[in-house]
Amino acid sequence: MLACVMLGAPPSFADPGGTANTHIRALTFGILPMGGPSESLEAWRPMLDDLSRSLHLPVRSLSVSTYEGLAQAMSDERVDFAFVSGRLALDAVTRDRMQVIAQLTRSQGPRGYFAVLLVEKDSPLRSLDDMFRQPGRLRYARGEVLSVSGYLVPETQVFANRRLDSDTFFASVSVDNHQNNALAVANKEVDVATNNSSDLERFAKRFPDQYDRLRVLWTSSLIPNSVIVIRTDLPSELRQRVAAALTSYGKGKNATAEMAKLQLICNLSAFSAAGNESLVPFADIEFNLDKRRVYSAQWVSDAAMQTRLRKIDAEHEALIHRLMQPPSR
Repeated sequence: MLACVMLGAPPSFADPGGTANTHIRALTFGILPMGGPSESLEAWRPMLDDLSRSLHLPVRSLSVSTYEGLAQAMSDERVDFAFVSGRLALDAVTRDRMQVIAQLTRSQGPRGYFAVLLVEKDSPLRSLDDMFRQPGRLRYARGEVLSVSGYLVPETQVFANRRLDSDTFFASVSVDNHQNNALAVANKEVDVATNNSSDLERFAKRFPDQYDRLRVLWTSSLIPNSVIVIRTDLPSELRQRVAAALTSYGKGKNATAEMAKLQLICNLSAFSAAGNESLVPFADIEFNLDKRRVYSAQWVSDAAMQTRLRKIDAEHEALIHRLMQPPSR
């Protein structure tokens, strides 16, 4: 079952006789799950209240418990703009008539984050080689297939790179959010789990004792931060105002108070202007995973494999071309 928290009614396109140049009575913001729905909602609500005042429009919230739940909400047009991972954003842009308008910037470190594999502090696993010496013997916890750090990047850089599939390599595989997967490692309920550097920072503050029982076994290359997408069928003027309100947040006369509210959300410091081109790295991740799976599969002939590779190349080239196009006005 999809567990979600929704405040208020869906947006109406009737003219309220209020804000100039728009006919929208309210906007609904979709929130990528961080821990649980209520936790995510609590983190975003102070900033969204400020955004509502800036836009002179109520900003409702829809916080879901799964990536798939948010993907479905966007497909069903139950949200107008949303905080999403790069993989979710790709689907939103290519299937759900949405566009990227901003990208998250964190307070410290590089412009991105890292996927990690976690083990318990005293685990005998000291390296990936130790893990790969035990096929069919370890318990694994990962994120949903739409999670960049919870599935796509570890699958690409760790498993597919060795012509393996994590779902068949381990003795058991469970799927949950980053917080629950970290707890499972700390409590020795699983042997290895995916996570990411950003979620681990929040986990350390909320569960310090359990955090002390964790150890990072592997760290990925840099992953670009998540983005904000908005429906392209909203009035252009409104989309521009939302983008401007986001990218100016934490930088004006109320910067100190606004920065404190941003800190509640994944340790953010700002939203930077961005477009669909910011999704190219995520398209490349998917592309590389698809190609590595082709090389590890069994084929009736080399010609069949080459046909599949050419199709993947063509689809990737078309996607990159689409992402690099300027958005419609």
